[in-house]
Order: sequence, then structure tokens, then C-alpha cells
Amino acid sequence: MTVTQPRPRAGTRGRRTPEAVTHRNRGPWTLSKTAVNSALILATAYTLLPVLWLATASAKDTGDLLGGRGLSLSHMHLGANLHALATQDGGIYFRWYLNSLLYAGLGAVCCAFICLCAGYAFEVYRFRGKEKLFGVVLLGVLIPTTALALPLYLLASKVGLVNTFWSVFIPTLANPFGVYLSRIFTAGYIPGEVLEAARVDGAGELRIFWRVGLRMVMPGFVTVLLFQFTAIWNNFFLPLVMLSDTRLFPVSLGLYTWNSQTRTEPDLYPLVVTGALLAVVPLIIAFVALQRFWKAGLTTGSVK
Repeated sequence: MTVTQPRPRAGTRGRRTPEAVTHRNRGPWTLSKTAVNSALILATAYTLLPVLWLATASAKDTGDLLGGRGLSLSHMHLGANLHALATQDGGIYFRWYLNSLLYAGLGAVCCAFICLCAGYAFEVYRFRGKEKLFGVVLLGVLIPTTALALPLYLLASKVGLVNTFWSVFIPTLANPFGVYLSRIFTAGYIPGEVLEAARVDGAGELRIFWRVGLRMVMPGFVTVLLFQFTAIWNNFFLPLVMLSDTRLFPVSLGLYTWNSQTRTEPDLYPLVVTGALLAVVPLIIAFVALQRFWKAGLTTGSVK
């Protein structure tokens, strides 16, 4: 008895069923997903490992650090390191810490406000040569800050500001990239109709900026503030050029001077590591405390 196989329908020869297509594509998709997850895990480990080492090494003494036992969880001496840090050179470290807070905190707020005013003016008002002037501002983004240290030193020496608080504070008030970001945020967050409505109601330009524009572009203000706060807090070369009085040093320059003395004074090594750990704390606090403005900015951009 001969069994005849049914012929495939016309137009269906060579077609694959959905199950076959899914089975065939599952292999490469799984492989690519695994590769992406592995890359993310490696990137996360690469990012967090120095922080983990800093957190554990800050509680080690000189022998453990020089012996390569920075990641060990035994023989913790964090309290002793903090006490030594507070008493070294008459507690000069916390003087450096206060200096950095003044340089970075006050400088970032003032710089963010100045950049926001400039970006608002570039976007809202029309004046002769506006785009050319804005192009000059963008050229300032291309100039590295280290290249400006020597001209700033010569300028500060002419006016007698070298080795003073103002020699480090005043240059931080200008940030071309902050002006660029402020103009972008102004264009995205402040509709022209709102400004026209305020003018029709009789509000002056300063009042419009202070009561309307500044509040609407607050996420941009916080963005520039965080960028500038991080840049000033980590600033090293400008204070190195400008300052010779150790009482005016920021944390970055103070820890550098201690680290340069560790070959002759190994006991300073734990103080450098512990001081570096404490120096990260203000950056973490700033980003955590101001993150709600970032979330508000993302929400506003998604519904506009």
C-alpha cells in the first residue's frame, strides 16, 4: 500500500514557520544580550572598584597600604586615621576643606547665575553682532583651562591678586560651556509666548527674567551649577600657579603636597587616602540633593 505525501500549498514552499524563525534567531539574540550584559558588568566593576578601594584603604595604616592590602577588611583604623588627619599640621586639612567649599560652592552659584543671564540674553534678545559674539563664546570652549593658567597669573600679578583668595575665585566665574548650555535650556524651557504675555501685562524685563524665566529654566541652572561645582572642586593647576600660602590651598592641592612628601614621610600616606575619601563626599551630596531638578527637567522635556 503506497502512501502519498500531501503536496504543499501553492505559495507556501520554502516558507519557515514562526516557531522555526524564533528558534533560529534565539541563538544570536541570546549571544548579543549576554555580551551586552557582560560589558555592562565589566564597566560597572571598573567604575566601582576604585571607589571600593578608596573606602577600604582609608581605614588602613601605612604598613597595610604599602603592603598592598588596601582591599582587605581586616585591621581597620579609620578612627585613628581621622584623628591624625584632624591634628596633622594643626588641622590644616579642614582649612583646605573649607577653602574648597568656598571656591566651589560660592563660585559655582555665581558662575551658574552669570551663565544663565548670558544664555538668556543670547536667546531672548536681538542685538547687533549677537551670533558672532556667541561664536566667540563657543571658541572659548575649545581652549583648555590649563592653557589659560599662565595668562591669568600674569594678569593677576599686574593687579596684585596673586596668592589671594580672589586669584582663584574670580577666574571660576566665567564658563563658556555654561553659557552655551544656558542658551540651549532657555530655548527649550521658556516659550516666547510666555514672555510676550508677561510684557503685555506690563512686567519689566528684569522682573520677567527673575519671576518667570529663572524659575522655568531652573533645571538648566542646576545643570550648570553641578558641572561648575565639580570642575572647581577638582581644580588643581590654577591654585598651583596662583597660590603659595598653604592656608589658601584647596583640598586637591593640599593632598598633592602631602602626597609629594610620602617618600620621606610614609606616615602621610594614610592621611592622603583618608583625605581623598572625605573629598568625594561633597560631590556625592551635591548630586543626590539636586537630582530632583534633573528629574523635573526630564519630565518637562517629555511633555512639551
